[in-house]
Amino acid sequence: MKKILTIDWKSKNANTEFVESLSTTGFAVIYNHGIDIDLISSTYKDWEKFFSSNEKLNYIFDYDKQDGYFPFKSENAQGHTTKDLKEFFHIYSWGRYPKEISSNTKFIHKELLSLGSNLLDCLDDYAPKSVRAKFSIKLSKMIENSGQNLLRIIHYPPLTKKDTVDGSLRAEAHTDINLITILIAEPGLQVLSSNGDWIDVELAKNSIVVNIGDMLQKCSGGFYKSTVHRVVNPDLSINKSRYSMPLFIHPRDDVKLTSNLTSKQYLNMRLKEIGLK
Repeated sequence: MKKILTIDWKSKNANTEFVESLSTTGFAVIYNHGIDIDLISSTYKDWEKFFSSNEKLNYIFDYDKQDGYFPFKSENAQGHTTKDLKEFFHIYSWGRYPKEISSNTKFIHKELLSLGSNLLDCLDDYAPKSVRAKFSIKLSKMIENSGQNLLRIIHYPPLTKKDTVDGSLRAEAHTDINLITILIAEPGLQVLSSNGDWIDVELAKNSIVVNIGDMLQKCSGGFYKSTVHRVVNPDLSINKSRYSMPLFIHPRDDVKLTSNLTSKQYLNMRLKEIGLK
């Protein structure tokens, strides 16, 4: 597996390095991305307080809409029966929003989505012409007015031996469903290399991770790689909470990924596979 590149988004070679990293590894780490670090920190503080309270139980998720709070061990990865060791909250532009949470999360959702649109333009503009020809419409147009762009706030609680006796991980090996994911995260993320080794994703200070989802792999004919990744459990001697905020960028329901598969059809199939529908 080629090296996952760490890219200065303000550098003159950022666009070509970004496409190179995502087309060969499915991942890239970027810094100087324009998302304010103080905004990220204050948003985490809001959710740390929320997840430690009983108020979260007032927002139990809706099976059809998929918004709201998902309790510990709600989700399993595709092909796995053990549940991931995490709790999380789904934020959609139209969905429920906890009254206990400040407007910071709404703002960060907007900022990440704007960045995501720019990243999609880059992946479109710098791909080979033969790859661009496969897209039913321009990538950034696919997400315009999409109701599926999802900011997931994740809390991975400290673990006990009982939690892990069945081999459960904080997030079992999986690929993402969507076009691209923009991930604000702490250490613990690993990517599966082509030779079967797990590689730690090294995070530069104030950086974010971008990775390809299955939808983009499908509509690019495999040029962009949707790579298997996971979140490993901490050593119990340094056991503490971990938080992350991935924005899963999705096309509108009617967008065609291939000639006979829409975004909505594919999403519903995958949600059933991971136990959320």
